[in-house]
Amino acid sequence: MVDLTPKSPCAGLLPFVCGRVQLTENDPGVITSVAPFAGKNDAVSVHLAEAIGVGLPETGSFDAKGEIQVIWAGQGQYFIRAGQSQSVPGSATTDQSDAWACVLLQGEDAADVMARLCPLDLRRMAEGHVARSLIGHMNAVILRREIGFEIMVFRSMAKTLVHEVSAVMRSVAAQRGATQKR
Repeated sequence: MVDLTPKSPCAGLLPFVCGRVQLTENDPGVITSVAPFAGKNDAVSVHLAEAIGVGLPETGSFDAKGEIQVIWAGQGQYFIRAGQSQSVPGSATTDQSDAWACVLLQGEDAADVMARLCPLDLRRMAEGHVARSLIGHMNAVILRREIGFEIMVFRSMAKTLVHEVSAVMRSVAAQRGATQKR
């Protein structure tokens, strides 16, 4: 029998530091996708607030209480990041824990790196906000955190994400006369 060893999406690819920016993998924990049924947003939000202490956030934002986060992930879709999978009455829920690669891009030049990768002006993105956009050619969920940007892409795109972000990190660092560190 084959003995399988679990690996994170970016195993062996990160961390990567170049110039004034670093890219690290972020373990998102358990991710539950929640899609409220038509007309059930308020009921789902109330249920979540009672069950985990955080209701559905406004479009384009996320809310947190301790380690629990509820993230707007697109029209009619939210992600709950918590210690265990959630069942939410009035919605379709699926465990998405193994479906996503999550990385943190942080440092003084993080916004400059993102400006070359994403068609949105993320320099204007406030902490606590979320965008559903592109990173290079990949669909992504981008969260603005105090420490920088969290980027979520489909797990199958992890290597491409690291390749594209690290190439831009090198370019930005080269323009500033910095060098790569591993």
